[in-house]
Amino acid sequence: MIVVEDLWKTFKLSRQQKRERGDGRGPSVIHAVAGISFTCQPGRIFSLLGPNGAGKTTALRLIATLLKPTKGSITVAGYDVRTQSQEVRRRLGFLTGTTKLYERLTPNELVRYYANLHGMERGAFDKRKEELFSILDMHDFANRRIGKLSSGMRQKVSIVRTMIHDPDILVFDEPTVGLDVITSKNIIELIRSCKEAGKTVIFSTHIMGEVSLLSDDLAIIYNGELRFKGTHEEFKQQMQTRSLEAEFIRLLEEPRK
Repeated sequence: MIVVEDLWKTFKLSRQQKRERGDGRGPSVIHAVAGISFTCQPGRIFSLLGPNGAGKTTALRLIATLLKPTKGSITVAGYDVRTQSQEVRRRLGFLTGTTKLYERLTPNELVRYYANLHGMERGAFDKRKEELFSILDMHDFANRRIGKLSSGMRQKVSIVRTMIHDPDILVFDEPTVGLDVITSKNIIELIRSCKEAGKTVIFSTHIMGEVSLLSDDLAIIYNGELRFKGTHEEFKQQMQTRSLEAEFIRLLEEPRK
């Protein structure tokens, strides 16, 4: 389970950053996440939606202990991200597009390296790797250098790296962005299998089709604030437009009370 309560993340802006934002005399800080709260339950998929720059990735990095909250709290599997970060990391897999892969290694070598970091025994590793490589159809390029692989192949390697230790909590930051239809389908099926295994899954996206396919619960974030939080069914019931995409835009454009 992931529990987020009154979460804030504030960044100081340099003079150069303020000039780049076009407000050189404006505020010296930016609230990337501003007082959000939500809960992700085991055996359910939680979608975090929002346009680019809305605060999705910052929120996920806070959950994954890569950033420290300015204010508020996060617990992952009952452990506090501030004071028990090592325990959180043991139980969590985090996929993000900013994580680089070692291009001189093969997928087999890289995945084995991450398994060693998690202290996996050889038998458990071999079984888990075979399962994931088969689901993602990776055997044909398992021994090719990562530097020679396509973007879709690399994304598959990143996913296996994230999941090799079979974590109870999975955080996916836009896992299908820039991928072809077949690769995206494989990844969506893998995320769905995590739910069926009773894992806690949170993923960010701006693709409404993925929300329809996967989501049990969802939240919409914009300018660091939540514009909606509830189940997928509740989202559909409150719709004032004819499509999920139009409703998403309406909630973003709706004036704040």
